[in-house]
Parts: sequence; C-alpha cells; structure tokens
Amino acid sequence: MKSVVQRVNAAMLEVDGRAVSRIGPGFVVLAAVEEGDTEHDREWMAEKLANLRVFTDGDGKMNLSLLEVGGEMLLVSNFTVAGDTRKGRRPSFSAAMRPPEAERAFDALAGAVRARGVPVQTGVFGAHMHVTIENDGPVTLIVDSRERGGRMKDEG
Repeated sequence: MKSVVQRVNAAMLEVDGRAVSRIGPGFVVLAAVEEGDTEHDREWMAEKLANLRVFTDGDGKMNLSLLEVGGEMLLVSNFTVAGDTRKGRRPSFSAAMRPPEAERAFDALAGAVRARGVPVQTGVFGAHMHVTIENDGPVTLIVDSRERGGRMKDEG
C-alpha cells in the first residue's frame, strides 16, 4: 500500500462539478491499494497516517500528529500512485489491486483510520475527481507499507 501525503490548510473534492468532500487543516492522502496488500499493511498505514508527526508545535518544530492537532483527512483512492515508471514512457499499473477488491480494501483503510480517531472524508471510488488543495508548507511525503522498518505491536 502506497500513499502520497500532503499537509493542507484545506481541501475540497468534486465529482461532476459537485463538492463531495471538504476538510479543514489536516492531510490529503492519495492512496493506492496494491496486489498482495494484507491487513497488516492496512493497519500499519492507518497507524502511520494518524500518528505522522509533521505539524508544528509551539517551538515551530514538526513534532505533532494529525491526532494531536485535531486535523482531518481527505483520503482519495488513486491507483496511479502504484504506477511503475522504471521502463518506457508509459507507466505500468499492474501492481494496483483490481476493483472491486480494491474498493473493499480502500474502504477498510478509511475505517481503520477512523477507528484511530481521525475524521475521514473520501472521494468516490473509480470516479474522475477534481481535488483542490491548499498546501501547508508544502509538506509532502510518500508512505509505503512495503518499505516499513520494524514491526507494529500486533505483528508479533
């Protein structure tokens, strides 16, 4: 599972010219569910997203998490994040999980983040979406569950 995370002051997602989701300060997360992703990948990603310490504290240091600042998340399913650009000029998306399994896995990710106390808005799975983002920083990170170091407590 791969995610592109952007710290934002605000964001809005539209489908067919209609606002579907809006958030204030927090994260916009473009998430790709990949073939072979497991429950451990999902739980690790949810934990990482809820607890990434990239919001500034009273000393101006990136030291606070989304949970600590009471931020929101706009979580957007985006299979192109799983794109492989190593060969040729056209990306390969063969690593992306296929619908409808991908939709179930994405919904489970949203639920896992919500279960950690983060208010989550989503887009419309499979729709052509327009996302308006007011970046904060900008702070942009790539989070990949397959490149995680160490293990979560529940992984033994």
